Amino acid sequence: MKNSFGTLSGASSRRAVLGSFGAGAFALAAPGLVRAQEGNLVISNWGGDWNERTIRFVEAPLVESRGIKIVRDLAMETERKAKLIAEKRLRRGTVDVFHCNEGDSVELNGQEVLADIDFSKVPNYADVVPALKAKPFFVPWLYSGVTILYDKNKVPTPPKSYEELWDKKWAGKVGLTNQLYFNYIMMAGLIRGGSVTNTEQGKERLIQLKELTQPRIYAAHQQLAAGLVNGEVEIAVNYKARGLQWANDGAPLASQYPAEGAIAVMFGATLPKRAPSPELSSVYFNAMLDPKAMAGLAGASFYAPANGKADLAAELKAKIDFSAAEAEALKFPDYGHVAKNTAEWLEWWNKNIAAK
Repeated sequence: MKNSFGTLSGASSRRAVLGSFGAGAFALAAPGLVRAQEGNLVISNWGGDWNERTIRFVEAPLVESRGIKIVRDLAMETERKAKLIAEKRLRRGTVDVFHCNEGDSVELNGQEVLADIDFSKVPNYADVVPALKAKPFFVPWLYSGVTILYDKNKVPTPPKSYEELWDKKWAGKVGLTNQLYFNYIMMAGLIRGGSVTNTEQGKERLIQLKELTQPRIYAAHQQLAAGLVNGEVEIAVNYKARGLQWANDGAPLASQYPAEGAIAVMFGATLPKRAPSPELSSVYFNAMLDPKAMAGLAGASFYAPANGKADLAAELKAKIDFSAAEAEALKFPDYGHVAKNTAEWLEWWNKNIAAK
């Protein structure tokens, strides 16, 4: 498949470096970024616990403490992407930093709404794991993979593959979320020896899954978590990191790595071309990659950090990362393919899967 990390020769090389999230000395901020600064910075981000952790570990201690006022524009990614695309005709936009996943960044870059980032103004970028330095318009931040989550008290023998979900015995027991619609289409295309670009067949198989098991569809991660806790569902297909978060909060959950290989996911941020305060955006990007902030985020969110010098305890690193064999088996989406199809996929999903 295509090498979406750019700096490596292929997916295997990319996987090989993923094990290098490790401890190290904290990077020093550049002198020009330490001085007090003023101005407004508009941050487009998801809400909920994701935003709360962003504030706690990044925005409050490393950005707002410098006198920069953050204005938060919070919504789901589809709404935020539509707004950013609509603003590309304006001389001056309203967003300085746009949080998204790697796939959304490719889509938005194709829409010509993102600027390349001057990483010389983001000193902490030097410590990003080389395999993650994929694109000039994307700041890699946090990483995980799509696995099978299950209630340990109710599912003693969980599905060991994505394909095993296509079984009537799981009828009414599986939970999905609208937020991962494109991952589910790729997942369904991947089974039975397929690939993440086998998405037309994937859509057909998702309709079969709906007929077989009638999965419950939740609007967002938080609602899916509640469904697992209150017993509405016993199995979910979601990020390993999310499962670890919910288990840490007391839910009796475990994660099963799928035999086909988990679909990889990476989150980060971008710089809109019409950003009103691009210089302050660089301050924000550097704060995102601060090694101490990244270690705190990893401990709270259970996502692996992009900064290789994040000071992680060995136990935490073992919990949030993948084994060497699992990393080798990871399936990296072809985001060029995703960008070309995501709008049509979302419409299809809402009509055929999410609709009752």
